[in-house]
Amino acid sequence: MKVEFAPLSIPMKRRLQTASVVQWVFSFLGLAQCCTAAFIALFFTRFWLVSALYAAWWFIDREKPSKGGRKINALRKSTIWRYMRDYFPVTLVKTAELDPRQNYLMGFHPHGVLAAGAFINFCTEASGFSTLFPGITPHLMMLSLWFRVPFFRDYLMSGGLVSSDKESASYVLQKPEGGNALAIIVGGAQEALDARPGSYTLLLKNRKGFVRLAIEHGTPLVPIFSFGENDLFDQVKNPKGSWLRQLQHRLQQIMGISLPLFHARGIFQYSFGLIPYRRPIFTVVGKPIPVKKKHRPSQEEVDQVHQQYLNELCKLFEEHKDKYNIPEDKHLEFI
Repeated sequence: MKVEFAPLSIPMKRRLQTASVVQWVFSFLGLAQCCTAAFIALFFTRFWLVSALYAAWWFIDREKPSKGGRKINALRKSTIWRYMRDYFPVTLVKTAELDPRQNYLMGFHPHGVLAAGAFINFCTEASGFSTLFPGITPHLMMLSLWFRVPFFRDYLMSGGLVSSDKESASYVLQKPEGGNALAIIVGGAQEALDARPGSYTLLLKNRKGFVRLAIEHGTPLVPIFSFGENDLFDQVKNPKGSWLRQLQHRLQQIMGISLPLFHARGIFQYSFGLIPYRRPIFTVVGKPIPVKKKHRPSQEEVDQVHQQYLNELCKLFEEHKDKYNIPEDKHLEFI
């Protein structure tokens, strides 16, 4: 006997979508602290052995975030991510084929406040990455700091996140069988401080390490622009030179993470809160830029490929901005 379930009502779907986004925001704002507190607290209870055994496992497994991580496909395909995708919604747009016999280095722009588009598209299957790019396994780089947090590190790796260091990148890109895509949010935490609606400023002018990495491995570069990424949150004004920006920059240098003062809507009201606005995100994946392999590229060679990358990223933005309601007079600005 086949059991059929009644379709969910629109209000119920919207509640589930909101709930999925709430848990995602919480996971980045508070889960790391909760995991640390739980790990320490267990030592003072009768369950101290749990933390003791995990500490031993943690030591043995300490290099895993730099060795490709540990994806769990069942979690990547979880229904909760589809609700999160539909909340905004998020759409992954393919403009060219990717050969599964090659590895790719993808540059993701912009960072946004919490990199929602990058997470949905590369750490889950909600937007259909594997369907659009069959044979390609995505990896997304994240600050190494987060992989030092007990329990939280395993949650991150389950989605395909890997440590943002050269060793980690090289491990993925040098796999001879191909079929791996390493996504780097090039602007990083510092770019998040400029993430606000209507902003198309990218911290990219002097970011050339990823280009050098691509040349050293002979890996094609793939530019990606995520339209709508900066529209999810409002941010307290922090122009360069202001005391707030100087404080944020100083904290970013000390902690490795930026602390943008952002706000959007609440859970039960739309006037103020930390839940992102329901605004669409269109993540457009550009065509690969061939890169000739050279073990020790000169600065001139790096600059040449970097300029080619900037040109292709601008071209990608200009070709698609009309589709996503970007004003004609808006263009990318590199700083």
